[in-house]
Amino acid sequence: MGQQLGHTFGFIRDAPDEFTVTTRAPLAMPPAFALPPPRPGAARPQEQSQASKAEEALVPQMALGGPPASGSPGQEALVQAAGPSVSNDIRAQVDAQALKDRPSESVWQKLRFWQTPAQPGIVVDPTKEAQRLRENAALGQSPESGNTPIVQPKQHGFLQGIF
Repeated sequence: MGQQLGHTFGFIRDAPDEFTVTTRAPLAMPPAFALPPPRPGAARPQEQSQASKAEEALVPQMALGGPPASGSPGQEALVQAAGPSVSNDIRAQVDAQALKDRPSESVWQKLRFWQTPAQPGIVVDPTKEAQRLRENAALGQSPESGNTPIVQPKQHGFLQGIF
């Protein structure tokens, strides 16, 4: 009785089921006004089935009913200007290179669980770099000339971070 009364007065609300919510195609102005009147109970012509929506999302050319189209002359020229084609196992090559470039952890580094590992990469000192760029601009030199100032990481002690 109490729960039913709470629903009646709006104190208890049921959340909508997100799986029953569907989208409808937006309204659009017809290309011609000489359209036949809609028939009651007939399917909406602008609605698509779930299968055709999935097909259109995965392969847009197939959803349009034609074979995969070749690129335009401009697209072909852009592909040719990009250079030679990439080998089929490029993903494996990139993964192998990433494994080689990843720093390996020694057993001692794994045992020091209380210390956070240093972030990879080099940190540039922003104030000194801005000063270097201003000086290069004032002297008429290119921004690439000179050494980029970096932040040196602090050296931690043996038991630092435990206590």
